[in-house]
Amino acid sequence: MERSLLDEARVKATLENYQRVKNSVAEAAVKAGRSENDVRLMCVTKTVEAAYINPVLDAGADLIGENRVQEFLGKKEALHLEHVEKHLIGHLQTNKVKQIVGEVDMIESVDSVKLAKEISKESAKKGVTTDILVEVNVGKEDSKSGIYIEALDELLAEIAELGNIRIKGLMTIPPICDEQEVRKYFSLMHKRFIDIRDKRIDNIDMQILSMGMSGDYEAAVAEGSNIVRVGSAIFGARKYF
Repeated sequence: MERSLLDEARVKATLENYQRVKNSVAEAAVKAGRSENDVRLMCVTKTVEAAYINPVLDAGADLIGENRVQEFLGKKEALHLEHVEKHLIGHLQTNKVKQIVGEVDMIESVDSVKLAKEISKESAKKGVTTDILVEVNVGKEDSKSGIYIEALDELLAEIAELGNIRIKGLMTIPPICDEQEVRKYFSLMHKRFIDIRDKRIDNIDMQILSMGMSGDYEAAVAEGSNIVRVGSAIFGARKYF
């Protein structure tokens, strides 16, 4: 009984968190002079069990992000995924590509020609076209994946030639810093996003700028993000096993 009550309390807290964050994202969009519908809230479900994800999906969440291929595949069948868009947002190894292609709607973490070629190859084998974002390491941090922004044009030009993939935008995780500094990184990303979009390059359709997480999503929205990836602010602190 005690365990059951604890679970119900966690579910209640999660739903309250979800509604609060959803409202906060909408308010940030309006404050930035945009429509509240211009920014999508992604619920990041890393390390979260299906029992705590499903109430949020049932409450209307329509976009989830997972970091790890095996974790997503392991709990996919238990999730209420009808009408829910699924993104892989974590670093993707080439040897895991065949497992995830066709299982998610978008891969947000493409940062090399090698990885893009593997996604293209596996997508062709499965008869699908995979939407991707290019991940930019905007802070040039050794601990993070992503291509440096100076190399972005060259990478985009190469992978735009590949079949069975569609480049839909950019994703980034900035360094941990104060709001003023983080907004500079987000602003830089938005400028590059607009520059690339305005060039109208074949197979590069700059629709999505995915940036902002639990600690900085309001700043990201202010600087032009249209997907924010929020995990701990909804589901609570991560539990690693």
